[in-house]
Amino acid sequence: MSQIAEARLPPPPILDMDPFSDDTIRDPSAFHQALRETAPVVYIEKYGMYAVGRYDEVRTVMSDFARFTSEGGIGLSDIRKPGAWRSPSPITEVDPPRHTAVRGALTKILSPIVIRKWREHFSAEAERLAEEVAGRGDIEAVKDLAEAFVLKVFPDVLGVDMPRDNFIAIGDMNFNQIGPNNDNLKRSLERVEPILDQYQKGFQREGMIAGGFGEKIFQAEDAGDFAPGTAGVQVRSFLRAGVDTTIAGIGHTLNLLARHPDQWAKCVADPLKVRGAFEEGIRLHSPSQVMFRTTTGEQTLSGYRLAPDVKIGNFMGAANRDPRKFDDPDRFDIDRDAAGIHLALGTGAHICIGQMIARLEAECILGALARRVARIDPAGEPEYRLVNTLRTLDRLPLRLVRK
Repeated sequence: MSQIAEARLPPPPILDMDPFSDDTIRDPSAFHQALRETAPVVYIEKYGMYAVGRYDEVRTVMSDFARFTSEGGIGLSDIRKPGAWRSPSPITEVDPPRHTAVRGALTKILSPIVIRKWREHFSAEAERLAEEVAGRGDIEAVKDLAEAFVLKVFPDVLGVDMPRDNFIAIGDMNFNQIGPNNDNLKRSLERVEPILDQYQKGFQREGMIAGGFGEKIFQAEDAGDFAPGTAGVQVRSFLRAGVDTTIAGIGHTLNLLARHPDQWAKCVADPLKVRGAFEEGIRLHSPSQVMFRTTTGEQTLSGYRLAPDVKIGNFMGAANRDPRKFDDPDRFDIDRDAAGIHLALGTGAHICIGQMIARLEAECILGALARRVARIDPAGEPEYRLVNTLRTLDRLPLRLVRK
């Protein structure tokens, strides 16, 4: 397309909805539908941002780092501009080729031997916890199961020594910071203020447990694989990848299985089907709802002209229910085979480096349940936590009927 033709393209239409209102956070379905059906790309005036919610556009913006950079930060605010509240992440907020080198170094540490040891630890703890909750019957599945499991196994293998109760509050703050400076962010900042110094100190070299994965990252920094002073941030990034979204995904999957007993029956008959259940759980309720990129100059996207240096929100939660991509997209079908297709774990160069961890954690705990529990029944209405960019349950009352 010529420069003259590009100049004649219209700007995206305005969508007068707030993706970060409390009502939308509790139930984003109306916003997602409006985002997808208004246009391939829209402008949300309140936040001065573009937004995409169709599958193809989300995949394009998340993958094309030459036109849509991560270096302005994956949140709504631009970390390169005056007043930025933090330094960039050395893994999620750099583009190739710098990103390629860092990711390669991390992948090298994650050897098959490491993953095999993690599986052994995850499986043993999953069997123990599943036996406990199956015998109890009525549970609050977020605290008693998803958080209890993930907050035990992953910090253990990562090798960080700090109070596990702090992780949820810190995670909420991080996901609130990806969004706007609203009441959700202010409340979460107030909540973590007393523990933030302790939390940050926990990721220093002296806070690593001998033999853990975190210690190996510091050793890799010593060997020159990472820029000096970035190992602690790498450890923190891995913790976030293996905790917040994984807890959310396990919770969503349990909620869906409780409300679709035919799908749970398939898991009971073949516990390996929990893998497909988890993929459907995070497709239908993507834990990370939106990640941002920034236009690197004036761009065109799907027939619209985009201004330079403007944030664009990639709403994976909307894209994962796009009827242009998924047949009957609102249906929970554990045989759908959506792994590698849905965008809940990202795409392109920045696809979640912790994805294998999340899948392994989910497979272990859900599989252990399937070997013991004949039926999962709802025991009350689920409640969602108000976090700007993380779709996660706060409470999930369930009744487990043992085999």
